[in-house]
Amino acid sequence: MDSFQELVDELAQKVIRLTDKRNEDLDRDCWMVLHEYHHGVRPSEYDIKEVDEELYLAILKRVRELN
Repeated sequence: MDSFQELVDELAQKVIRLTDKRNEDLDRDCWMVLHEYHHGVRPSEYDIKEVDEELYLAILKRVRELN
């Protein structure tokens, strides 16, 4: 398995652990986990930075597959 897919799987599992499978807002939850991965902190209302869209979409897809 390549490192991109390993990262996707790792971050998808983190989303699932954090959301406890409640699936209320997977888009937001995936974005928040990815933001924390990229920038070292969860986003705040006043500090929203860009994230890798390809990675975000891959994580979201994987979380949906696992749920």
